[in-house]
Amino acid sequence: MKTILIVEDVDLNVELLTQLLEDDYTLITAENGALGVAQATAAHPDLILMDISLPVMDGYTATRQIKADPHLRHIPIIALTAHAMAGDEEKARAAGCDDYLTKPINEDLLFTKLAHWLG
Repeated sequence: MKTILIVEDVDLNVELLTQLLEDDYTLITAENGALGVAQATAAHPDLILMDISLPVMDGYTATRQIKADPHLRHIPIIALTAHAMAGDEEKARAAGCDDYLTKPINEDLLFTKLAHWLG
């Protein structure tokens, strides 16, 4: 079973993603960017769902740190964020995110993107 790291600080969002994904994936969570980097380093997940507005370390910084690590840079990172203004997707991609989804979560689009990145 593939492993997804969910880096998200809002419990309700974590619960929703868990309900959607727990039957098909092994899930790991982190409630801030620094813990997200630590979990990515320890667990080497198959994919990361990265919120952008996070405490301790934001998602941009966490993504840059993960992508700077030669052992982790291959892991696809999907920005999952409420940042949906013009330029936000470009900023997430510039930080190293491989894909981009806005909140509220479109379940069909989420599963389409997971299928694309995880096969």
